[in-house]
Amino acid sequence: MDTKILSGKVVSESVYKNIKSRIDILAAKSINPGLAVILVGDDGPSQVYVQNKTKTFTNLGLYSETIKLKKETSQKKLLEILQKLNDDNKYHGILVQLPLPSHIDNETIIKSINPKKDVDGFHPLNLGALAAGKPTFTPCTPKGIMRVLEYYNLDLSNKHVVVVGRSNIVGRPISILTSLKREYSNATTTICHSGTNNISYYTKQADVVILALGYPQFLKGKDIKLGAIVIDVGINRVKNTETNTYKLLGDCEESSIKGKASSLTPVPGGIGPMTIAMLVENTIEAAEMEL
Repeated sequence: MDTKILSGKVVSESVYKNIKSRIDILAAKSINPGLAVILVGDDGPSQVYVQNKTKTFTNLGLYSETIKLKKETSQKKLLEILQKLNDDNKYHGILVQLPLPSHIDNETIIKSINPKKDVDGFHPLNLGALAAGKPTFTPCTPKGIMRVLEYYNLDLSNKHVVVVGRSNIVGRPISILTSLKREYSNATTTICHSGTNNISYYTKQADVVILALGYPQFLKGKDIKLGAIVIDVGINRVKNTETNTYKLLGDCEESSIKGKASSLTPVPGGIGPMTIAMLVENTIEAAEMEL
C-alpha cells in the first residue's frame, strides 16, 4: 500500500494564505495582532520553538515580543510580569512556553493568564468551553491536527479514533475534538495512556491513531491495521552516541508504518508547523475581539 504523507508544511501555508485578508481588515482598523511569549530558562527545544514562532509572526507582519527570563526566576516575579501583560493592550495573546522550571507551578501560571489572551487554550475556562462542545481558544496542536484532517478531506465520522496520550496539551483536547458532533469529527474515540495495559490491542482496532505519548518510535507497523491513518504528534530529540548528534524522531516507527498505513504525518514537517499556524490564527481571533 502506498502511504500518503500528510504535510503540515503544505497545510500551514494554506492557513497563512487564507488569513491574510483577516490581517488586512485588522490593519485597516489600526489593529496589529500582538503576541507576548515568555521563555523561562534555557531549554534547547523551547528556544528553537520560540524562535520559529517569532520568525513566523515577523514574516506575516505581526507583532511579537519574547521575554526571556533566567531559570531561577521566582514564581512571584513571573506572576507580576503576566499581570502587566494582561493589562497591556498591545498584546492580544500571551504564551508561556512550557515546560517551566520545577519550582514554578504550571497550573498557577496558566490560571493567571487572562482567558481572552490565552491563545494556547490551556486556561481552565477555555478547556471547559471545549469540553462543553463550544470551543473558544482551542489548544494549538489539537486544532492543527483537525485542520490537517480537513485539508486532506479525511472525515472522522463513523470512524474509531484511538488517542495515545492524555495531557491537557494534546491528548485530552483532541479526544474531545474528534468526538464532537460536527463536520469532519463525530468519531468514536478511545484514550490510551501510560497506564493502559496492551495499548496495541486498541491501536490494532483503530481507523485513526493519534500519537502524543512522547516515546520515540513507540508505535510499530505490527500495531496498526492495514489502511489506518496515523497522526504522529511526537517530537523526540534522540542522541546518536557515536556521532554525538541529535535526530528528531516521532512516536511511531515510520519505516514499518509506511506501506501499512493509508496516511501518515511525518516528523519533522507534520503537526509541528501546524501548531505555530494555529497559534497565529488564535492570536488573530483574539485581536478580532476588538472589532
